[in-house]
Amino acid sequence: MLENEGQCADQSKRDFMVLSASATAAVACACAAVPFIGSMQPAADVLALASTEVEIGDVKEGDIKRVMWQGKPVFIKHRTEKEIEAARKDDSAQMPDPEKDEVRVKKGKEKWLIVIGVCTHLGCIPTNNTGDFNAWLCPCHGSHYDTSGRIRKGPAPKNLPVPPYEFVSDTMVKIG
Repeated sequence: MLENEGQCADQSKRDFMVLSASATAAVACACAAVPFIGSMQPAADVLALASTEVEIGDVKEGDIKRVMWQGKPVFIKHRTEKEIEAARKDDSAQMPDPEKDEVRVKKGKEKWLIVIGVCTHLGCIPTNNTGDFNAWLCPCHGSHYDTSGRIRKGPAPKNLPVPPYEFVSDTMVKIG
């Protein structure tokens, strides 16, 4: 019986040592992981570009203001009543990426269309007030967008993207 008691004591010591070593290794891994995970967070200069506020009070009806946000051009279009009517009239037209105009603008602020100005085909920058829909035309491969920034003709597969934005006031919009 004394032999079994000695074996049990040795087994308990081994179990304690394995448990202690495992706990120490887990704590060491956690301590090493925290700075590594922290290093994956965006730098302060990147976070500063996360959003931008833009003064839009000086944009006349029918004009476009171009700004940069996260390294991409953003078009802020002050649409005319005629452009809004055309966009709404075309809501039921055949489109490669169907989307209603009311989904692409803020309720009560329909006169403002805000889109990322990068063609969804190969990333060129469309020109404004051109094309078959008198809105945007991508000069690289001929994609035509309407007054709501929807792809209507050409090789682009998607509409011009709408970035996250909110109106801070009647004359100020925050993008991002």
